[in-house]
Amino acid sequence: MTVSDDFAQLADPLRRELLAHCYRMLGSVHDAEDTVQETYVRAWRAYDKFEGRSSVRTWLYKIATTRCLTALDKQGRRPMPTGLGAPSARGDGPLGETMELEWLEPVPDEAVGADGRDPATVVTSRESIRLALVAALQYLPARQRAVLILRDVLQWRAAEVADLLDTSTAAVNSSLQRARAQLAEVSPAEDQMGEPDEREQRELLDRYMQAFESYDVDAIVKLFTEDAVFEMPPFPGWYQGAENIGRLIATHCPAKRPGDLKLVPCHANGQPAFGMYLLGEDGLYHAFGLPVLTLSAAGVTHVCQFFDLKLFDTFGLPTTLPA
Repeated sequence: MTVSDDFAQLADPLRRELLAHCYRMLGSVHDAEDTVQETYVRAWRAYDKFEGRSSVRTWLYKIATTRCLTALDKQGRRPMPTGLGAPSARGDGPLGETMELEWLEPVPDEAVGADGRDPATVVTSRESIRLALVAALQYLPARQRAVLILRDVLQWRAAEVADLLDTSTAAVNSSLQRARAQLAEVSPAEDQMGEPDEREQRELLDRYMQAFESYDVDAIVKLFTEDAVFEMPPFPGWYQGAENIGRLIATHCPAKRPGDLKLVPCHANGQPAFGMYLLGEDGLYHAFGLPVLTLSAAGVTHVCQFFDLKLFDTFGLPTTLPA
């Protein structure tokens, strides 16, 4: 077996969990993919010098975390609109698009091993990549973010984290305490009513698809809980309350009649999501947005509707569909 074969056999099975780690750190699936690729190139070039004093997994995490920390030195946090201030007053008011910010991105479950298709190969828990958690992590300083992810998400021992970050165990414990306190301040109080069971979730998602595809605003309003939140980067405003969300959709959605929208189910961040398509004058459905939903037993509590059309390729969704 060659050095390249040996490296590939040990390192390739770790790729998806490393992508999940870099995604939590960076808040961007595209930046995370680039960082993982750079990690593997650096590790492969240095593999003949790898002395085995730690596992290959620990070694790769050290390289990846270091690359993430370097990248975070040059970029600000990736927010969601809910992290920028109070909600917009009314859904029928003007929208102000903001292109200057780099927004948080969703990640496909399949890319990070959280799709659950084969329980024996699940490498990332769905709870550890939920949008609310990744958004909250963006508030932490880079090294605190790394400590909290390694300790609380990946369950590493303090001594292991200290070795990875070239610091002391006492410093790791102190950083973890500060990170937990800050995370508690910015974490939203979601899912307090509990998630629906599988049957209830399937029924709620079917109703969501049907309401939008028939463009029935009244039915859409009934899907949301009373204090539900709707946000849609790159628009910085966010909207609270089922009736207000209905006004937002009725005023600003370019769909006007049944059949104007088509939804294709997918999964992002351990949550249900859809590829949403808008009927064009050419008779084709064109990529329009990617809503990621948070559900409770009472209904839809939160929708993050992403309008970055590059995400359709990331999620393996076509950019057009036949009518």
